[in-house]
Amino acid sequence: MTRGFYIGRFQPYHDGHHAMIEQIATEVEELVVGIGSADASHTEHNPFTAGERIMMLTKSIAEFERDHDLVTYVVPIVDIDRNAVWVGHVQSMCPEFDVVYSNNPLVVRLFEERGVEVHQSGMFDRGRLEGTDIRQRMIEGREWEDRVPDPVVEVIHECNGLQRLRTVVQEDVAERWEAGEDDR
Repeated sequence: MTRGFYIGRFQPYHDGHHAMIEQIATEVEELVVGIGSADASHTEHNPFTAGERIMMLTKSIAEFERDHDLVTYVVPIVDIDRNAVWVGHVQSMCPEFDVVYSNNPLVVRLFEERGVEVHQSGMFDRGRLEGTDIRQRMIEGREWEDRVPDPVVEVIHECNGLQRLRTVVQEDVAERWEAGEDDR
């Protein structure tokens, strides 16, 4: 049996993440999905809580559990901001895993330095499926729902995520302006 590990912030979980997990589901019997920056929420960069992201993921990946007999574990991973010990921190929070899936150069390097096998893949429609762009579309009221699985749309509406994101952006802009960082 092979157990994989895939980590992301999933702010929000989108179709690129979904395609990655679909690919991973053909290679492993079990998958640990780490929700990175689990301690961060209610900001422009990290608007959703760990619990909301757990809901997004578990509801979205249910199809892989059914169609591929994939067993999944969703684990929140709090940031520690110390790269030298980060892999050990992740390993201490998760069930044991055999292989890591990531395209993040730092994540790849950190796991490889600790002797963990890492698989990389091509990015899935990266020009269209990028969290920053999806969040910006949400803020501006432009189409975003076609870039995320349907369960994610439901969770975002359930937690009033659009209003939250728009509110925290207003607060972030005001804070930057007061700090002299906004050049308007």
